[in-house]
Amino acid sequence: MYRIGVDLGGTNIAVGVVDEEYKIIGRGKVKTNAPRPAEEIFDDIAKAVFLAVEDAGITMDDVKCIGVGTPGSVNKESGLIEFSNNLKFDNVPAKKMLEERTGKPCAFENDANAAALGEAYAGAGNGVKNLVAVTLGTGVGSGIILGGKVLGGINDAAGEMGHTVIVVNGEQCNCGRKGCWERYASATALISQTKAKMLECPDSKMWAECDGDIEKVGGRTAFNAMYAGDKAAKEVVDKYIYYVSVGVTNIVNTFQPDVVCIGGGISNEGDNLLNPIRKYVEEERYTKYAKKQTKICKAVLGNDAGIIGAALVE
Repeated sequence: MYRIGVDLGGTNIAVGVVDEEYKIIGRGKVKTNAPRPAEEIFDDIAKAVFLAVEDAGITMDDVKCIGVGTPGSVNKESGLIEFSNNLKFDNVPAKKMLEERTGKPCAFENDANAAALGEAYAGAGNGVKNLVAVTLGTGVGSGIILGGKVLGGINDAAGEMGHTVIVVNGEQCNCGRKGCWERYASATALISQTKAKMLECPDSKMWAECDGDIEKVGGRTAFNAMYAGDKAAKEVVDKYIYYVSVGVTNIVNTFQPDVVCIGGGISNEGDNLLNPIRKYVEEERYTKYAKKQTKICKAVLGNDAGIIGAALVE
């Protein structure tokens, strides 16, 4: 029997048929076109499911269940997506709606948690029981797997490491707090930090990296200029990596996972990002002299992590 994983995003609905070895054997994809009525979106989720099944060369009789990773908060008992800002969902009866459209048992999970499940079982974790997946993107997403299961807490909303404070009374975060890790370690934060340094340093090579247009600054701008020998860019990168490292150390000290894997576009900098983080954590972690230490590595599944992880949700 096969499982189906659905990665429900604000832009795309990506679906995969997943076999017993956690391989995707068929795919379906449609546009989310959010915001729009939930009924329409769930019609299209079902459409993408059927496309994936057709692509895999199987029938719905071969499918055991469907799992969905969605942005926002999910009530697993009621099957409601209680709130999703990206989708403009408010207490949507997601489980009921998708089961009616597909005829299969359906389960839902937060998208970051689903991605963490995927990395734990089929990606960077390679089957470990304890893993924290961190995504450095528009925000800082995270999912925590302990004992092979998602840490959800009393309302299935645990694991928001991006909204732990690393700078007391620091920058205002969209969540309402000040000084959140997300405000310093996300790709959005790196872009802001890069722009600020560029305005301080008009001769920096960072300007050439974005063709002299500060609005074209991206997550790689400072890294690329640093590789070209620019001192100001190196200061940006060093400070950014410091902020990332503080949060990773907090994760290591709090959960002692087997693996912390880091994803998002910035993770493509590879060891230029990871080695300084490893060094900082080695110096700052509470378990300095323990024989077992947390492995810090790049997430490996990319966009497939959410699909594979969703297929594992029950």
